[in-house]
Amino acid sequence: MIHIFQAYGGTLLYGLGQTLLCSIIALIFSLIIGTFFALLEESPNKVARRCARAYIELFRNIPLLVITMFFYVVFPLYVIKMNGFTAGTIGLTLYTSAFIAETVRAGIQSVDSGQMEGSRANGLTYWQAMRYIVLPQAFRYVIPPLGNQFVNLVKNSSTLAFVGGFDLMYQGNVIASSSLETMAAYASVGVLYLIITMPISYYMRYLEKRLA
Repeated sequence: MIHIFQAYGGTLLYGLGQTLLCSIIALIFSLIIGTFFALLEESPNKVARRCARAYIELFRNIPLLVITMFFYVVFPLYVIKMNGFTAGTIGLTLYTSAFIAETVRAGIQSVDSGQMEGSRANGLTYWQAMRYIVLPQAFRYVIPPLGNQFVNLVKNSSTLAFVGGFDLMYQGNVIASSSLETMAAYASVGVLYLIITMPISYYMRYLEKRLA
């Protein structure tokens, strides 16, 4: 591993940067999209609930690699061409947002229904009550599962390796093929993934204790 880091440190750092960039973009947008569909699924509008349920079931039950390959291979044939990094980030965002939507929905349901009823009785609209009363409480309940989703998102970013996303896993494949030091190459990649995911896990535990 020391030899791998010495000989291919720049390549690994570039792949680490691509993985971090992809993960941050997917994290931000999947959290926004997932929360939006969780709110739709809990809304009083039947059409909105059905649309939200269809979205969640669609992207939650299709493998991430299939979604990514759709945007990398099929989507460019009919709409616009995109590189592997873009296709992988979009696929990762849609896939993760479906799981976040279910997590946030569970958090919303764990808040006492009297909170919503009281808010509406005091003149707030459904969306205002959700924004100011229900969601702040719901997110306190869902911090542990959201932390798990964020860690899974980082690990799932390795899918970009299959579409030439130049991420950490892709660079690990290149190094393993060129150096023939397969074990050391993939062990180095594993260490770098740990460097990303372990701080997230510890921070989520700290945040959980602070908000308990």
